[in-house]
Amino acid sequence: MKRKKTEPHQNRFEIKEPEKSTQINKADLHDEDNYPLFCFKYLSDRSFNKCRDHQFFIKYLKRLQSLSSLGWAKIRESDKHSFGMEKIPIREIKPNCPICVTPDVTHLHAFRAIGDNRPFLGLQNGRVFQVFFIETHFGDIYDH
Repeated sequence: MKRKKTEPHQNRFEIKEPEKSTQINKADLHDEDNYPLFCFKYLSDRSFNKCRDHQFFIKYLKRLQSLSSLGWAKIRESDKHSFGMEKIPIREIKPNCPICVTPDVTHLHAFRAIGDNRPFLGLQNGRVFQVFFIETHFGDIYDH
């Protein structure tokens, strides 16, 4: 005896997925002016293009994430060898600075890229930190 194939049970109601919002809830941003944003528009490949250590870049991204969650106030309180910044005179920078750096700028700001002494350098403009150089090989950007 052959069995009849039965049709699967048909639902009378359609279940809809909730609509996903493409908007950012400003309340979720906390005090949005207090947290840094990192921009790479003027990034030079002077040092990082020679880097073959993929772990360096993973650690660098984690470092950016940590800095972003600290906020500018805590960054300013932090030691330069921790999460703080230090000023490096432009005259000590080996490669040319990007064209956006005007003659009145005398220093770049340096963060530690991955927790050791290799820095990334740039300028802060409001909450945005423009990254110009990432030193993957010690001494490529300036003499320490």
